[in-house]
Amino acid sequence: MNVYDFDNTIYRGESTLHLFFFYIKRHPWLLKKLPLVLKAMLRYKKGQVTIEEIIEKYVPLVEKDALRVFDFAHDPKEFWDRHMKNIKPFYRQLQREDDLIITASPDFNIEEICRRLGIKQYLTSTINRETGKIERICIRKNKIKYFFETYGDMQIENFYTDSVKNDQPLIDAATHAFLVKGDKITQIK
Repeated sequence: MNVYDFDNTIYRGESTLHLFFFYIKRHPWLLKKLPLVLKAMLRYKKGQVTIEEIIEKYVPLVEKDALRVFDFAHDPKEFWDRHMKNIKPFYRQLQREDDLIITASPDFNIEEICRRLGIKQYLTSTINRETGKIERICIRKNKIKYFFETYGDMQIENFYTDSVKNDQPLIDAATHAFLVKGDKITQIK
């Protein structure tokens, strides 16, 4: 099984940040949250924010407005019509039937891109579409936890990531690991 982180790995950029900008266009009042979102994203990329801090500080902000902002059925289609171009070409060359995407990005948005790419397996952060509550945060050590809960002892043959700091547990579990920076792929294990 090949396992891929999504953002900055097979997707050029941070899809969740791009999704936030997508929503700002529809809901300009979200602009006032931009400094907080950018600061949180930067701290996450540097490995400076804990899962507990995300749960306590950021999850309530998303949950508060989720049902009035997200159209779970329509928005992902429109988003991916505009952002499909950000899928890096190398992915299509390496793609296999048993690929797994594992990402902090929300399920409602990742499901659509996986459908378009023909990827059948993905583990994501999940949002309850009826309540707007975040039920699973798929980052750092939670990624490997959810992987083992879902796939047991299945071997990760190759793992691709943009962040050793954020994905070390998956790197450790993989037979081979690769660091993706832009379009450059470097084997690190």
